Amino acid sequence: MKTLMIILLLILTLIAVRSMFFSFRAQSPADYVNTGPDFILNEHLSGPILSEGLIYGPNGKVTNSFVAEMFGEWVGSTGTLTENFTYSNGSTQQRKWFLTIVSDNTFTATADDIVGTAQGTISGSTVKISYKITLPAEAGGHTLNATDWMYLTENGVIMNKSEMTKFGIKVAELIATMRPDVTGKP
Repeated sequence: MKTLMIILLLILTLIAVRSMFFSFRAQSPADYVNTGPDFILNEHLSGPILSEGLIYGPNGKVTNSFVAEMFGEWVGSTGTLTENFTYSNGSTQQRKWFLTIVSDNTFTATADDIVGTAQGTISGSTVKISYKITLPAEAGGHTLNATDWMYLTENGVIMNKSEMTKFGIKVAELIATMRPDVTGKP
């Protein structure tokens, strides 16, 4: 029995080490400081933006997909990003982020379903933002820890990957693209 407990603890330790040092969570803004093109928050999150994405559940299977029309507006170092989501299950959701650039590489953000203030870091061609989000009641109403990474590509498309955890365990993942809406719809 003692040997089984030691083996179990060793396996759990290896899983924890893997998730901390060899996964999505292991990356840091410093990893991208010399990458380009530079992500300029009030430029790349401005005007009409189209987004499409997939949401994965805790078992790694797609649970939903979405299309979103977004619109970013800025006055100096403060801005808003309005998001209108339509999900494959027929539901809709609206969110309005209030963004404030604090320094050359940091910003804060709030929204109605965000607990407290999100903290963001801009580094090279990336943006990392960490926050707590409360899901809608129909999705369980849970409050999850979220980490979003946005990667700006050479052609101006933003690739977004988000990981949501509860008690340190990944419960959902989101992959999305964001690109300027050339049709110009606000």
